[in-house]
Amino acid sequence: MSKFLFGTTIALSLIAISAPALAAMVCLSTRDMKQTKPKDDGSAITFTMRDGSVWRNDLRGRCPDLKFNGFAWTIHDPVAQVCENEQTLRVLRSGEVCQLGKFTQVSPARGKTM
Repeated sequence: MSKFLFGTTIALSLIAISAPALAAMVCLSTRDMKQTKPKDDGSAITFTMRDGSVWRNDLRGRCPDLKFNGFAWTIHDPVAQVCENEQTLRVLRSGEVCQLGKFTQVSPARGKTM
């Protein structure tokens, strides 16, 4: 009986640790993106959406070539979304590959407050 309780306790602890991370994943629709602007040091990209909301993605590493060249990504998701910590992008001229990190909402959609 004590092995069962110990195993159950461990399993529940793992679920409790991983559940918030899964529930809080942010994805943005590429169809709703109006403008993208990389930070000068290549550490982040700001996404302005058609609804007026603004999101910042802190890249998982610096991507300095972003400020000089545009970027492209291949979307495998049928609903054309990019999700934090899952998507990579490629800088057009240099070929540098960068990975998205965490999204943070900078400002809400028009007419909505944070």
